[in-house]
Amino acid sequence: MNTRRNPKETAKRGTRSHSNSHSKPNGKLNHKAKAPAAPKSFTVNEPSELLPFLLIHITGRGRNAIKSILSRGQVAVNGKVVTQHNFQLHPGQTVTIDQEKPVQVAEMIGLTIVHEDDDLIIIQKDAGLLSIATAEENELTAYRQLMEHVRISNPKNRIFVVHRLDRDTSGVMMFAKSERIQQALQTTWKDTVKERSYVALVEGAVKRPEGTVSSWLKETSTLKMYSSPHEGDGLHAITHYKLIQANRHFSLLEVKLETGRKNQIRVHMADIGHPIAGDKKYGAETKTVGRLGLHARVLSFIHPTKGELMTFESPIPKTFLKYTAPAPTN
Repeated sequence: MNTRRNPKETAKRGTRSHSNSHSKPNGKLNHKAKAPAAPKSFTVNEPSELLPFLLIHITGRGRNAIKSILSRGQVAVNGKVVTQHNFQLHPGQTVTIDQEKPVQVAEMIGLTIVHEDDDLIIIQKDAGLLSIATAEENELTAYRQLMEHVRISNPKNRIFVVHRLDRDTSGVMMFAKSERIQQALQTTWKDTVKERSYVALVEGAVKRPEGTVSSWLKETSTLKMYSSPHEGDGLHAITHYKLIQANRHFSLLEVKLETGRKNQIRVHMADIGHPIAGDKKYGAETKTVGRLGLHARVLSFIHPTKGELMTFESPIPKTFLKYTAPAPTN
């Protein structure tokens, strides 16, 4: 089964609500609606952390169920929602538990979830958002937001990085929901992934309608990648490109990876004399676009447990099309 999906279209889809209740001629329902459970409030008498306090006061529920109530934003202290397990309580405060309250879903910043099942989460990442923080960085990332997302239903849930996109690269990206699925995908990546293509906005007019760049990539002490002039010296990288449209200032290329090395496309575009727009690190001179001209457009793969071919496609950014529009002929 080939499931081709457009992330923006997916984000727009709503869920129809169906009512199974039937009305009598006089307009009354056949059944009585169940009254919602009233919120319960408890006064704090001695210092305590929030989770131990809830474990004492919520009866008939297991520890994980109570953690879920907390993670879903259904607990408030003095009227303010609190989700931290170790939140410090003080005498005189009021803890309110409202299990009928709609689950609070944190707004995603810089990403949209386009598909989620028991094994995977597929997102569209905006340019500017880190995939995952490095040891030196402590800021908002796709990884951190998705971790919070999966823990709404169960505090023990986790996500695992399968592959990364550079901070300034936008597009389709995949995460696993278990270490087993992560390792299965990474071990069989070359066979599992059927298509991984990008669009690149590059400087100048690319003359050849298509081509292939093959080199051995190495990394400098300043973490910049480069193509070694010596065969076999570094990691072999192969990039295929095809011209979509161009003018004398910029070209729009479809780029497909045969290998997935760090900064591979950025290095190879610079190697052919057409660095990616906005990519100062690899020789770009333009500032016009306001971002890196690289977008992960298509990710097609065999689902690790269902065995189905799944394809997710993201539209070409409008700015890429604008800056590469051919000059008028008249």
